[in-house]
Amino acid sequence: MAVTPEIEPWDALLARGRADERLVHESIVPPRAGRSVPVPSALHHELRAALDRVGVAGLHTHQEEALMAAMDGPLIVTTGTASGKSLCFNLPTLQQLLVDPRARALYLYPTKALAQDQARALAALKLARVRPAIYDGDTPQPERRAIRARANIVLTNPDMLHVGILPNHRAWGDFLANLAVVVVDEAHVYRGVFGSHVANVLRRLRRIAAAYGTEPRFLLASATVANPLELAQRLTGLDEIALIDQDGAPAAERQIAMWNPPMLDEAIGARASALSEAADVFADLVAAGARTICFIKSRKAVELILKHAKARLESGGHGDLADRVAPYRAGYTAQQRRELEARLTRGELRGIVSTDALELGIDIGELDAAICVTFPGTVASLRQMWGRAGRRGRGLAVYIAGEDALDQFFCRHPDEFLERPVEAAILDHESEQIHAAHLLCAAHEGPLAAGDAEVLGPNWREHAERLESAGLLIQRRGKFQLRAPEDFPAGRVPLRSSSLDVFALIDTTSGEMIGTMEAARAFSTAHDGAIYLHLGRAYEVEQLDLVDRRALLRPFDGDWFTQPRRETTTAIERLIERRETMGVQLSFGTVIVTDIVTGYQRKSLADHETISFHALDMPETSFTTQALWYELEDPVLGPDAFSERLLGALHATEHAQIAVLPLLAMCDRWDIGGLSTNAHQQTGRPTIFIYDGHPGGVGITRQGYRGFERLVGDAHRLIAECTCKHGCPSCVQSPKCGNLNEPLSKGGAKALLGRLLTG
Repeated sequence: MAVTPEIEPWDALLARGRADERLVHESIVPPRAGRSVPVPSALHHELRAALDRVGVAGLHTHQEEALMAAMDGPLIVTTGTASGKSLCFNLPTLQQLLVDPRARALYLYPTKALAQDQARALAALKLARVRPAIYDGDTPQPERRAIRARANIVLTNPDMLHVGILPNHRAWGDFLANLAVVVVDEAHVYRGVFGSHVANVLRRLRRIAAAYGTEPRFLLASATVANPLELAQRLTGLDEIALIDQDGAPAAERQIAMWNPPMLDEAIGARASALSEAADVFADLVAAGARTICFIKSRKAVELILKHAKARLESGGHGDLADRVAPYRAGYTAQQRRELEARLTRGELRGIVSTDALELGIDIGELDAAICVTFPGTVASLRQMWGRAGRRGRGLAVYIAGEDALDQFFCRHPDEFLERPVEAAILDHESEQIHAAHLLCAAHEGPLAAGDAEVLGPNWREHAERLESAGLLIQRRGKFQLRAPEDFPAGRVPLRSSSLDVFALIDTTSGEMIGTMEAARAFSTAHDGAIYLHLGRAYEVEQLDLVDRRALLRPFDGDWFTQPRRETTTAIERLIERRETMGVQLSFGTVIVTDIVTGYQRKSLADHETISFHALDMPETSFTTQALWYELEDPVLGPDAFSERLLGALHATEHAQIAVLPLLAMCDRWDIGGLSTNAHQQTGRPTIFIYDGHPGGVGITRQGYRGFERLVGDAHRLIAECTCKHGCPSCVQSPKCGNLNEPLSKGGAKALLGRLLTG
């Protein structure tokens, strides 16, 4: 008797995609059987009973391995989405609290929602002697003293640890004197500038804990990254850390579909809107009965996709389903977000459109399909999002490409994309500006002394002496302390920025400060007249106030965006490494980047056509950062060596390499800057610079230096395979170019990169 193949709710959608050639790739990730072991009898009897109450009859092998390893010292667990990483740190922590009534634990989460989710999971165990409590900016003041005194698991975030707990450690004396475990969940989030700050905060925590006589075990959990041990070591400053990376959890079969919107104009590389395509795919899946989540970066895009999807459902005779889809993004109250999560878990919602707020490990129940709209920045993030599909059955994972260079690169190389190793998480806790800022915070918490080198790093004294010369620290009896004891440096150090010089972003309609921005970026992105996107919402800048260091914004819903014109120069400050490769002299070191914004264009959202140009009178800014640069000789330049096309070839090459650098490091192209010149004042030759876009640098371009040969190869393929004639957003045009994408020579760049590849 023939077996009828199972019909999935997405079969009709995929058939339509094949017919109109939108579906550029399909593949199947086979299911994986889990490997389990009994709950260890050595666990405390109350903990075994609690696991039984919540239906945990056995452990995955990696959970048992983590439990055993955590008894001996610090560890990092890096396994797939929905693999039960929380038990990997909860079991050893709860065991410790049950056998030692005085023990305390600190859980760190990058978002408040994750802390709330974990608090619910701990409460569900109903362990009478375990007293979890959330301590963050939303915690009412009257409750804080009781939490410090009573809770034996405190769930918080790095920002609160930095500004609320460590500077006030005397109020936390009993907690710190009994601190046995520190959990760092979603560790892969701590990369770049944020990670470099958090690495300093964790070192300050170790230092203060030691002052109270404790040395807590650090238990980290992360999504898959290329360098989990290095990430854990750089975050904590500890050398001996166990790695648990053999996933013993079962995994559902997952169907992968890569979807490319159709080409509208091949000559200029224009494609149909990715948002419109996403709305159609989302609506079709919901209508077919698939419980679906759709991820997109910006809040505005979340609302647009939802609006179009509801209209499609209503016009297609599914008006009843239009009320069963919802958005999820920042900007809602905590109560609104909890209600959305509960409705999704209960199955009341058939679909949700979300920013990356739901990418992390919040439990939102069973979903059939996960859509990712445009490349989220890293392969690791994409896999996290896709991991939401088929968590307890078969699933569909869809990637809808945009016109950006990386999106189109992946559509041309789907197999390589899907098999590409996840990126390395990059951070540098000794990035000078970040490290110096935290030394001031540490000095506020207690005088800096010779023994601090073990925790703060070997270069702390050199940085402290510079702070002493600047009049911020004073040395007494061999120890450094704040010159002004009443100062509160932690209040001036935002963990999401590498600069202490920041502008406040003020919404003039409400008077509310909605965020901050580094001064180095403010002049180019928040100048007078700029259209500025904050958490996906568009604002027009009324005034950039240079005296009070604030940008005054008003909500904007017009049909244009702005692009600044900048004049940038680089000066090589210090050479750190140099090597000969591919016929060029390649260098890595520090450079001084000097920028002046001379004006901006208004451009149409519909077709990116220039509407008008506006001149600006702005001050010059400079910052020191890390960079790679390479000098080109005439044999490599070929026939372009003395032609007018040379500058366009160099400029397009720079853009292409910046576009593909995120494939080597966990970063966004907005974290990277570049400059190309046919005669640099120091090298005397045609030179291309690629630099970290944050003051001080955090190691992004060091990855580019180490993987330069791959950077060249990826950039060449990006250009060579694009079908446009003269360059487009899918290859050499950049949305952040300070020269407004002029001049660019796609053909010159293709030839130049080709000659580099032949050495």
